[in-house]
Amino acid sequence: MLRFAVLGSGSSGNSAVLCSGQTRILIDAGLSARQLCLRLEKVGIDPDSLDAVVLTHEHSDHVCGLDVFCRKRKLAVYSCAHTCEIVRESVKSEVIWRQFVAGDGFQVGDIDVESFSVPHDAVDPVGFVFRSRKSSLGFVSDIGQVTGMVRHRLRGVNTLFVEANYDEVMLQNDLRRPWATKQRIASRHGHLSNEQAAELTVAAASPKMFRVVLGHLSSDCNTAEVASSFVSKELEAAGSGHVSVTCASQREPMEMCEVAKSDVQKEVDRTGNPVVAEDTQPSGYTTQAEWSL
Repeated sequence: MLRFAVLGSGSSGNSAVLCSGQTRILIDAGLSARQLCLRLEKVGIDPDSLDAVVLTHEHSDHVCGLDVFCRKRKLAVYSCAHTCEIVRESVKSEVIWRQFVAGDGFQVGDIDVESFSVPHDAVDPVGFVFRSRKSSLGFVSDIGQVTGMVRHRLRGVNTLFVEANYDEVMLQNDLRRPWATKQRIASRHGHLSNEQAAELTVAAASPKMFRVVLGHLSSDCNTAEVASSFVSKELEAAGSGHVSVTCASQREPMEMCEVAKSDVQKEVDRTGNPVVAEDTQPSGYTTQAEWSL
């Protein structure tokens, strides 16, 4: 069973950790090395026990702690080739780079990882679906719009981590941000609003979905109460009121939690072969048509 904890999420830094019985993966390293270690230990993970780091994109709030964190730990770092080209310029530590193309699937220990492209103002940003035999986690951090590909890839996951960066009214009424910044945030390559996060959550929801974790909340243009309430109401209206909604914090790590209910078992038919549900995700590449909205 996969277990998952967000170590911190917001404009000041982003990182999460995913564990199976044999494998431990750090997703992004946008906190200082000291904070990464402290927060990993707080959720019960020895920083030296990590097997790999997986990067969503190259922005500093997702990679700034990578170099120092890897100085004492020879870790494999998985990223898209273009992301690697940029990040490795600031990483002097001995890192084992594992490059992949967006759309590729790969394996880290006993965890299968599926990557897919997402729209954001980075060189080659990606989202992920992490799978073990009994559970799956969908992970999309910075993303400017919900595309057909994103909806398709995340459909049927047990837990979904998705950004809910801003409330539309609060963003428009914010007097500290210039108009150009507001346009960038709300653009197709910026960040998701609560409404867009709810749209994606409803599209991904199924009877198998157990939990939604909202992340990257703006400290000025959103609140945990506003975001979680909006998404919960949309899930309830869509008939998925069984899904719990929580918000990740910038300041403190969330508690380590199971990605799926502990009683989830793989279904088999009368011959003992696995039953493939309609909402099961295929791995590997997808067609260009999936980009349509």
